[in-house]
Amino acid sequence: MKPGNITILIVDDDQDYLFQLQTKIQHFGYKTIVAESQKEAEEILEKTKPDLAVLDLMMENEDSGFILCYKMKKKYPDVPIIIATGVAAETGIAFDISDENNRKWIKADRFLDKGIRTERLKEEIENLLLKNNK
Repeated sequence: MKPGNITILIVDDDQDYLFQLQTKIQHFGYKTIVAESQKEAEEILEKTKPDLAVLDLMMENEDSGFILCYKMKKKYPDVPIIIATGVAAETGIAFDISDENNRKWIKADRFLDKGIRTERLKEEIENLLLKNNK
């Protein structure tokens, strides 16, 4: 699959971060769809199946990203999801999806702290898309 044929959904309530992430991902060559809330993302998902999603964790509610991730995986189980969040820096709580128990309730494929370097973001997206297309 060529990047130009791949659509990535980006959901974040921080407009500046959303714009920065969208710009980076478009620079990688992917098409993007953006939403500023869990509710807006759910409306998009009723009509569109993205190839990958990057979600914020804390939006309308502290667990909006988890809820959206759960609903997405239920509707589109094959769509890889990255949760990109600043929760560890803000609260000191870190989530680890390498632990089997956490993977059962955190449905994301990757859990990354915001401030992720551009190269790492591109690498994570490419790895998830490649893994998904095997």
